[in-house]
Amino acid sequence: MKYIVILGDGMADVPVKKLNGKTPLQVANKPNMDRIAREGRCGLFRTVPADLPPGSEVANLGVMGFDARTCGYGRGALEAASMGVEIGDDDMAMRCNVLCIENKRIKNHSAGHITSAESDELLGVLRAEVGGHGLSFYTGVDYRHLFVGHGLSPDLICMPPHDHPGELVEDLMIKPKNSQAKATAELLNRITRRSWELFEHHPLNERRRAEGKDPANSIWLWSPGRRPTMWTYKDRFGVTGAVISAVDLIRGIGVYAGLDVIKVEGATGLWNTNFEGKADACLNALKDHDFVYLHVEAPDEASHEGNLERKIKSIEDLDRRLIGRILGELEKKHERAVVALLPDHPTPVESRVHIHGDVPFAIMSPGIEADSVERYDEAACAKGGYGLLEGDQFIKTVLGKE
Repeated sequence: MKYIVILGDGMADVPVKKLNGKTPLQVANKPNMDRIAREGRCGLFRTVPADLPPGSEVANLGVMGFDARTCGYGRGALEAASMGVEIGDDDMAMRCNVLCIENKRIKNHSAGHITSAESDELLGVLRAEVGGHGLSFYTGVDYRHLFVGHGLSPDLICMPPHDHPGELVEDLMIKPKNSQAKATAELLNRITRRSWELFEHHPLNERRRAEGKDPANSIWLWSPGRRPTMWTYKDRFGVTGAVISAVDLIRGIGVYAGLDVIKVEGATGLWNTNFEGKADACLNALKDHDFVYLHVEAPDEASHEGNLERKIKSIEDLDRRLIGRILGELEKKHERAVVALLPDHPTPVESRVHIHGDVPFAIMSPGIEADSVERYDEAACAKGGYGLLEGDQFIKTVLGKE
């Protein structure tokens, strides 16, 4: 048996005023998602416990069966694995966004989706100014980068920039959780403020302004952590696996989980990603892997932009260009496979931030007895035969390890 988990990041939502109280999943044209729900069994999954933040790191760890409380969930440390950056026992890693500040407030978390090459040019200036002496900046993808500090404390209160659009930056600066972390917080805030001075009138940003683009005039450090402790899928479940994503966070989780990372040309983490390429990579991976975790970031990015039309289109593209392609090829080849579908967390398009909330899931499996659900959306799946799952129940159900 083969196993596929298809995750539409941030796909779940709450009733939207412009949609007359319906959600994007309820109005989108998505026959393939609906088929998985209709021919399979559905339910709700609490991916994030109430006492943990509803970030993609906690949520995706939960979907994959890990307890973020025990394995560690600092986003930077997880992403480091994907980037090939070794994190030592005394190192603290953090996500380092390049973003846009306007009128002393966060305008957006991505500097208008700056390119990797542009980010690297700016980070090079920061490296020359404050790098060394145990402080390192690594260029990632687009606006998503990595900071590693040797001997620094991870006991910090940090604000994810995508959860605070329009808010004053001075109210969002890093705070220590205890006296031991005070020096770390002060150092990191000094580095952030220094980036304002270095980036504001950098020639790259002058060009971006001239082109009508947002300037990338700040770094933003958040989600601190140390190297996580995680089991592998081979050891726990006896399966070989692969992860397909354009996002270093998901790839990093996969590395620690013993999954092979498959990179797809043209996979961007945005709505213009290579949906067909990801589908084909999944099908190809099934030839020599038991399990594929297929992650698509596009709906989440559309939500953070507050773009309702783009979120609906991202869902429809995921359905038609990726899920339909996979289901069609599985049928053609008579491949026996379990296909599971879900988001990691809700990202309401009106508020533009991650929230806590149970997410809808559907699992289509050969020989499974379907429940009464006919459509894939938040309300319909709540009536599904699986009820509410928590912890590692979802991945164990997918893999038949209940």
